[in-house]
Amino acid sequence: MLKKLFDYKVDENLELFVLIKSAETRIAKNGKKFIAFNFADSSGVISAKFWDASDDDIKRFEAGKVVHLKGKRENYQNNPQIKIFKLRLANAEEPNDPALYLQAAPEKTLAMEEELNQYVFEIVNPTWNRIVRYLLKEYHDEFFKFPAAKSNHHAYAGGLAFHTLSILRLARSVTEQYEEVDKALLYAGTILHDLGKVLELSGPVATTYTLAGNLIGHIVLVDEEIVKACVALKIELESEDAILLRHMILAHHGLLEYGSPVQPHLLEADILHQLDNLDASIQMLKKSLGHTEPGNFSERIFGMDGRNFYQPKQK
Repeated sequence: MLKKLFDYKVDENLELFVLIKSAETRIAKNGKKFIAFNFADSSGVISAKFWDASDDDIKRFEAGKVVHLKGKRENYQNNPQIKIFKLRLANAEEPNDPALYLQAAPEKTLAMEEELNQYVFEIVNPTWNRIVRYLLKEYHDEFFKFPAAKSNHHAYAGGLAFHTLSILRLARSVTEQYEEVDKALLYAGTILHDLGKVLELSGPVATTYTLAGNLIGHIVLVDEEIVKACVALKIELESEDAILLRHMILAHHGLLEYGSPVQPHLLEADILHQLDNLDASIQMLKKSLGHTEPGNFSERIFGMDGRNFYQPKQK
């Protein structure tokens, strides 16, 4: 069985094919260019530096290309890193399809779609149901293929759908315990809250932010899509139903400094914000601790205030 990136131990030499997940050209202290890589396969993503990169190297080693990598697994400031010995593009006779190196959601697309449809059936408010169905139909393929983020959480093919479904499962538990929660509003807001990622991100292979993603962001982008859906469906934008659903989306990051235009002012909006944070945090921890030996601390997790977490020796 061929070894993958995270099958190699620290200080072990490695040789394998990987996908260039990202490649950023930077300037070192000595004034020379280098490439900051993120290499990926189905086991995860590890960074590397390609020092003294020529202009030809920069053109050759682009994000989305498959390369043959020789190097050594290292740790830098407690983060996994690869020291590159030799790098070349995969040729036509070698496994050069980027899809072979993508991480994927832990559940099959068809199963996720069938379960998601069950939640849609439970959105009994006709306005919210129509908007959700309209937008899911509009962005069906992207919704089930795209990641939920570039790197922090659910950053793999199908991650957007899986993240959404994970929150819906948590939301069901909340509505079963607290009968005063409007299930239809919470479900509708959950399904649409990150749908703007299909416009904010470029896709699952070499994920980058689109121009609209960088300059507008997924929260505003999906709010615009809701407005367009209301116009197409002849739903009054001034109606309380439309405004409540838009608030669910606009407030789901919780704080202004985290990108939400408004803070939550609905019970269901605050629940969505809390569940979104919970699911994202657990996913980031699972990913990091999954590569941490028992009795050691993980790397520092950027999306969790730079904290590292201990992996107990026994569980």
